[in-house]
Amino acid sequence: MKLFIRNMACESCKIYIKDVLQDMKLHPLKVELGEVDIKEKLSEEKKKKFNGLIRKAGLELVENQGGVLIEKIKGAIRDYVHSNRRPSLNLSDYLSAKLKYDYTYLSNLFTEIEGVTITHYLSALKVEYAKELILFGNLKIAEVSEKLHYSYPSHFTAQFKKVTGFSPSHYMELKEKRRLAVHELTPHAKRKKQ
Repeated sequence: MKLFIRNMACESCKIYIKDVLQDMKLHPLKVELGEVDIKEKLSEEKKKKFNGLIRKAGLELVENQGGVLIEKIKGAIRDYVHSNRRPSLNLSDYLSAKLKYDYTYLSNLFTEIEGVTITHYLSALKVEYAKELILFGNLKIAEVSEKLHYSYPSHFTAQFKKVTGFSPSHYMELKEKRRLAVHELTPHAKRKKQ
């Protein structure tokens, strides 16, 4: 049985999900970011229990078609940002090819459900990844810019400052400013938390 999970963004999330499944005596066949395949079929009661347990970590079971597609969009954007090679397609073409939907449809759905555009989400995700690289990667600003596939370090610096209010070099000096969790990048997630 496939389960779709909102806000899975890192290896720690996958480990947490595996632990929850193990505690519930369930057998995962595959655990990927945003998607889990388990051997068993879950009753509504077990789904509620599973959802309650994963909510403690800021995760959430997604069961409607739109929510599943939103998680697939976010996963594809994460793959695009974390790619080791400069993507050969722009983001809109990449999403259309990967998800087999027209980009306009994906964009409208994303904006309607998440309250931000795909472009805004991409920028926020890149900046959060940049924060991680700055704090833990011991990379120079130009290296971070290159890793995030910006054409010029000045474009990266301008985007970083627009989102955070700090230049990357100033942020590097601060290092106390905490990163946001990926699920906090959209207003929808922030409202839900309150």
